[in-house]
Order: sequence, then structure tokens, then C-alpha cells
Amino acid sequence: MRSDADVLSLLMGRRAGYSLPQAFYSDADVFQADMKNIWHKEWIFAVPSAELPKSGNYVTLQIGAYSVIVVRGADGVIRAFHNACRHRGSRICSAAKGSSPKLVCPYHQWTYELDGTLLWAREMGADFKPADHGLKTVHCVDVSGMVFICLADAAPDTTDLRKQAARYLGPHDLANLKVAHQSTIIEKANWKLVLENNRECYHCSGSHPSLCRTFPDDPNMVGGDDSSSSNAGKAHVDRCEAAGLPSKYLIDPCEQWRFVRIPFLGDAVSYTMDGKAAVSKRIGTVPFDNAGSCLFFHYPNTWNHFLSDQVLTFRVLPKGSQETEVTTTWLVHKDAVEGVDYDLQRLSEVWIHTNDEDRRIVEENQIGINSPAYEPGPYSPVQESGVIQFIDWYARTMEQSLVGRFRVAAE
Repeated sequence: MRSDADVLSLLMGRRAGYSLPQAFYSDADVFQADMKNIWHKEWIFAVPSAELPKSGNYVTLQIGAYSVIVVRGADGVIRAFHNACRHRGSRICSAAKGSSPKLVCPYHQWTYELDGTLLWAREMGADFKPADHGLKTVHCVDVSGMVFICLADAAPDTTDLRKQAARYLGPHDLANLKVAHQSTIIEKANWKLVLENNRECYHCSGSHPSLCRTFPDDPNMVGGDDSSSSNAGKAHVDRCEAAGLPSKYLIDPCEQWRFVRIPFLGDAVSYTMDGKAAVSKRIGTVPFDNAGSCLFFHYPNTWNHFLSDQVLTFRVLPKGSQETEVTTTWLVHKDAVEGVDYDLQRLSEVWIHTNDEDRRIVEENQIGINSPAYEPGPYSPVQESGVIQFIDWYARTMEQSLVGRFRVAAE
């Protein structure tokens, strides 16, 4: 059984610019260290706010041992709670999503308001105080229509993220979108392999024929560097910025999140097989159809595409050391009518194909890594700069957390 000290030693011994040692992709103890030091401490993307349009709409998430309810209250505020009754701990909501006027524990019918307040508990005695038994809260913040949660006692500051998201995502007006489609798949691979695969397009031309009809696989636009190193990328950014659409590459000092707007290929304006708009109703205040895609990632669990006609959000949740859930949500203008303003197959087919192709890629990657013959290999500094960026963020974040644990223990 690996201890925290063992995991820290492995991290300190890794070779920069190379993939991680085998244990980081396959070992159950390292996976638990990931959960404890990253997933239970960092902000995690939960849902687009448009997935919870009405009071009582909720989703449940399983993040390691924690079950969480994310629900829109009667006052319109989205909040998050631990999905455990304050009576004897039963799970309150078992469905992945639903709607309810109150949160009612199915075991003994303890009833909670949508803000977590305990409303009713039968025959608990004269000294019982309902105010002391409300649902335990989970940190929750709406970042320009993207709801993040944090399981830590003290959540990291989100001031700069919220400020920049308002600039870059605000024009897409997520609050006035609706869910057109959602897809959840299980990828039999470690969550880091899923993120690594997303952070490079080295594989795209050989693996994603549908995506590459419109998406540029130029590493100078989609890697870890400023997109202005691409002439096409710089011209697109300049054009969008001149029209009042924030587009320049912007990355968090800790490199946990990034915004940048990139063009599509040629005359394409959306992720469709013919490159034409998938939805006839433009969203928000985006000034023109060919605004490209605003790419936003936030480690450890989301990458997203913000277009003129739709928004795609991607959520990654680890299910085990070699199993990961990936949920894709397609958002369109709230007044767009299926069959009139968009065709669902045409809207979703490119990324349904791409997600399934990525699933096969990372599963084969995992199988190869599981071989005793595996050893870390070098990343391409040109094609895989985004992977290097992610792995460096992961290693740095883990090291800081693990070293902090040892300092606390020593004190």
C-alpha cells in the first residue's frame, strides 16, 4: 500500500517533459491520493446553470466517497449540499437528476427546504432543534452560467476566474440557453489520460475525421501557448477584439484555467459536417456567426467550446483508477425549437463521433500503460505543449498539497 510519502517521492522523481510513471495512471492508492489532494480540494465543474432552469430542479454527483446534490432554490439561487440526511445519513436523492418542491429523505421522510433548512422531522422530542439539523452545505458558485462546487472546508478564491469569465463567456449568455442534448459515456481509463488526450490535437488528423472538417489542429492555436503565434489565430483574435468580443489568450497564473478564441477552418462557423451553423438563432450578443470557438478549460475536470450558435460543456468525473465518466451537454438559445431552428442529429453528430473516437483512444492508451513494458515517454514540445502544461499543473498541485499535509502533521 502506497503512503502519501510514497506518492510524493514518485512525483519528485518524475522526468519533466515526459509522461508520468505507470502508478499515476493505474494504481488504486495513487488514485485515492488524487481524490484527496485534488478532487476533494479544488473547484469542480458540476453543471451548466441552464440544466437547472426551474425551482426544484436538481442533479446529483458522485465525487469519490462524496455524494452531492446541486439544486435550484425557490429564490432562483443554485446551491449544493451533501446528499446525506441529517437523521441517520441515508442518501436523499438517488436519481442522477430530477425535480422536487422539497428534498425529502425516503427513509423516514425528513423534509428539507431547497435551501437546505430542515422543515419537518416526525416525533423527535421536545429538545430537538430543527435549525441544528439542516443539510450540510458544499461550496457552490455560478461562473457566468457554469456551476462549480468545492468539497474543501475552505474553497480557493474565485474572484479572478469570475471576473474573466464574465468577459469571455458573458457574450454567450448561458443564462438564456437551454439543454438541447446531453450524452454521458464511460471511458475505461484514468482521468488524467482523458485530460491529456483533450489537451493535444497531435492525434486529431488520424482519429477525428468529423471534427477536422471544421476544427484547426494547428498546435499554435490549441496548445499551451498564446494563439497569436499562429497567423490565422492572431487575425481571428484581432478581428473579434475589434468587434468587442474578448478573445486574447488568457491563462491563470497557476495555469488552472484558460480562455482563448480560435477560428474554424475556412468559412466554417460551427461543429457540423458541412461547417454551416447548426442552430439558426444566434446566442447572446456574439456579433457575427464566424466568431469561432472560445475555448475554456478548468482543471481538473472541464473543457468547453463557446460558439455563436451553441455552447458545448464537457464534465469529467473519476469513477476509479481506470474508469472515467465524461458528460457532454449541448446548449442552444432558449427559444430555439428543435425541428425548426435546429436538427438534433446535425447539432450533435460531430461531437458524438469525436467523443467515441476519444474513448477508444484513451482506452487503448490505458491498456498499453498497464503493460509491464511501459515506461514514461517524451512529449512533443510542439504538438503536446498543452499536455505538458496540464501534467505540470497536476504535479505542482499534488506536491503542494502533500507537502502541506506533512507540515501540518509535523506541527
